[in-house]
Parts: sequence; C-alpha cells; structure tokens
Amino acid sequence: MRKIRDVLRLHAKGHSNRKIARSLSISRDSVTSYLTRAQAAGLSWPLPHGMDDHELEQRLFPPVARKKRTKRPQPDWEMIYQAMKEKGATLQQLHLEYLEEHPDGLAYSSFCEGFRDYKKTMKKYMRQDYRAGEKVFVDYSGKTMPIHDPRTGDVKQAQIFVGVLGASNYTFAFASWTQNLEDWIEAHIRMFEFFGGVPECVVCDNLKAAVTKVRKSDPVINQTYLDMARHYGTMIFPARPYKPQDKAKAENGVQLVERWILFRLRHKKFTSLNELNTAIAELLHELNSRDFKQMPGSRKSMFESIDKPELLPLPPSRYELACFPRSRVMHDYHISIDGCRYSVPHTLVGKNVESRVTRSTIEIFFNGRRVAIHPRLHEKNGVSTNKDHMPANHRHLANWDKEEAIKWAASIGLGTQTFLRRLISETKNKYQAYRIEQSLRKLHEEYGDRLEAASRRAVKIRAIRLASLRSILSNNLDFADDSEGNLIEADFDHENIRGPDYYK
Repeated sequence: MRKIRDVLRLHAKGHSNRKIARSLSISRDSVTSYLTRAQAAGLSWPLPHGMDDHELEQRLFPPVARKKRTKRPQPDWEMIYQAMKEKGATLQQLHLEYLEEHPDGLAYSSFCEGFRDYKKTMKKYMRQDYRAGEKVFVDYSGKTMPIHDPRTGDVKQAQIFVGVLGASNYTFAFASWTQNLEDWIEAHIRMFEFFGGVPECVVCDNLKAAVTKVRKSDPVINQTYLDMARHYGTMIFPARPYKPQDKAKAENGVQLVERWILFRLRHKKFTSLNELNTAIAELLHELNSRDFKQMPGSRKSMFESIDKPELLPLPPSRYELACFPRSRVMHDYHISIDGCRYSVPHTLVGKNVESRVTRSTIEIFFNGRRVAIHPRLHEKNGVSTNKDHMPANHRHLANWDKEEAIKWAASIGLGTQTFLRRLISETKNKYQAYRIEQSLRKLHEEYGDRLEAASRRAVKIRAIRLASLRSILSNNLDFADDSEGNLIEADFDHENIRGPDYYK
C-alpha cells in the first residue's frame, strides 16, 4: 500500500506516469491502474485523515460479488474409486457415464478435482492405485509356527509365506520348513494355483532366494526365480532395499495373517506341515470372506469381481524346479554335473557353458542357445554321450562294429578274414580291435592284393601278429612258393663226389 500512497503523492505534484513508474520501480500500467481505481473511489492526495492501509485496500480493491452456485449432484465416489481399478478404466469415460444419469452434473474438471479430494480421505495404504491383476506382493512373516515331532519330541519352526493381490487385497498364506530357494518357489506355485491365475508382476523382498545381488536400481535376480517367472508368464520386481513402502501391501498382509490366523492357532499343537497348512487354509478363507469396515464387500468378493477376470491363465504344466550351474567343457567334450558327465559338441571344448538342471532333464546352453539336452542321470559316475557331439574319428570308433570289420576283411580274401578274426579274438578291448582293423586297412592301401597272400602265409606259419604280417610284406615273403613236391635238388655230378663205386 505504501507504493499506492507514493503514486498518489507524486501524481498530485504533477509528475507523469512514466516518471512515477521509473521512480518507484513499478510498471507504468500499475501506475495507471492505481490512479484509475483512486479516481473511481473518489480518493485524491492527501488522503483523508486516519485512513489506514487496510481501509485504503478495501476502497481501491472492493471484493467481487460471486454468483451463488447451484449445488450439483455428486457422483458415488466409492463406486468411481473401485471402477478405476479395472483395466481400461479412465475418469473421462466414467464422467460420461455420470453425465448420462445427471445431465446437469459436474464438469469434467470438477469431476476430476472431486475424485482427487475423495482419495485424500482414504487411509494411507489405500491411496496407491493398482490395476486389476497387475501385482501381487509377497513376503515371509517374522512370526514362525512350532511343529512337534511325535517320535522324537523335537520342535521345528515353520516359516509362513504371505502373498497379497494389489487391487483386491485377496490374501494367501502357506507354511514351509525354510526360506530357501526350493521352498520359496514351491510357495509361489501354490499361491498361483490358489488364485487360479497369475498376476502381471510379483513384488518381492530382497531375500537370498529371490535376489542374488542387491542393488538399488538394477538388482540381480536369482536365475531359478526368473525361470519360474518365465514359465508362468509373469515378471519379478524386487522392492528397493530399506523401502518397506514399496511392498506395503505385503507388510499389511503379514500383519493380518499374524493377527487373524497365527495368533488364533498359538494354542494348537501341530505335528506336520500338512496339518498346519490345513488349519491355515480354513482361517484364510474366513479372513478373505470378512467384510471391509470402510468399503462394501470383502477381499473375496473384490477378488472375484476385479482381480480374477484379469489374471493370466495358469500354464498347462506345473513348474519343475531348475538350477543353472556354469561349467567348463573338458577335453573329452563332456561337462560334469553332480558327479555325472554329459556331452556337448566337441567344438566347445574349453568354453564355458550354462546348464538348466531339473529332476529329469539336463539342458546345456552356450551364448543363450541350447546346444545339448540329456536325461538326468542319478547313478554314480554315469555318462551320457550323444554321438553327434563327437569328432568324425571318434564317432567312427563309437559306431565301430566287430562283425562289420570281419565282413570287410572277407571282401579282401579268406586269409585276411582268418588273420583278422584270430587277432581280434585275442583282444578284449574294443579300442585295440578298432586299431587292428585300421592297421590292416592301411596295409591294404599300401600293398593292395598282396595283403591276402601275406595273411595266408602268416596264418600258415602261425605268426598271428601285425609285426609278422608287416615283415612278410616288407621282405617280399608273400612271393615265395613253399608248396610241397616242388623241391629243386642240386646237380652233384662233379669230380669231388666219390660216387657209389667207392663203397664197393
């Protein structure tokens, strides 16, 4: 108000609007506005004695009389809130439906503003909006349940797994012995079967069974957990470390399970996991069927109407637990898993490969491509070899057959066949027999049909050795005629022979 007084004072002294604006560091339009308002209010400098700034402001800036608004029919905000959880729902479409019932209703901007104001009245955990079938929040309860062994009297604590759907708050609980990977995966499988479908995303804590390396932005998820998610067509979204608000639904679900299920079972004595899970299932049905206090319906009714229609269908088969060890391919083109050896293509010798190991199957991958698959071996020191993985020479040895070798020798001749048969009969090792056949093949390539004659001679003199056969061929003994009745006697008619007359 001080600058307004200065404007009136300087104007009364005859200064122009431009000079007044420059002197007071305000715009010329502001000077013009102040003078126009003062003239309309019948004020000039000096101002009436005793007029304070508040009175001056009221004279220059009188309040504008607002038109009285007619009260328009209000939407059913609770119905709008529930409808927004459904897939494809928009405030614009819900506003159009509202106008069909109330043509003189709120404008779209007022409709949106009213919806925002309604959400602020909800409890904190209800302020987050989740689409139907979008997320399930999972965690373990901090409270465990004792199970008594009737034979030994030992007491073992069971862990309680809890899952909560985001849109309907439909809750699942399941007891297992541990929080390790196998029990973690089993709990998820049972949860999906309990829901009768699969949500788009699983929000989990950073326990070791789920996350192998905790990071704020890009955590490393356990390979088995990812494989399970891939099987069911969902995705894993770990909560940020030390940020419980990321999984508030799970925190609240755990609290409900502890209060309405575990606390009520505290005086009962359980002797098996199945007995405990049966008792949990009965109270779980009661918990999901209990009516809400601030909203119509229950968790079960909201699940049936909102979440269940939007869940992804269950796959035809249950997930089979798998692990993913890494191995280096040995020089015999095999890898070792649990003491058994499995073959891979021989070109991968020395390379690192990853395996997907289930109870029944071994799948081997290199750079994300499957290169081998074997049935799982359970006997000690078992070996599974695919002949297609072998080099050509190894594959020939693996396919080598004794009778085929003798059949080849018979095509050379009876002597070669007899020699090979006798030599193979003296060996007990398939590899040695294979090498004998290969040696005979090389001799045949080098000497041709002479191999048959040399084999006949070796059999006749009982020299059944490869070294003897090579000696006969190298010394050309296969050309010698050793048949009986063809002996050539020397001519003894010469002067040094006494003759028969000497003995008369």
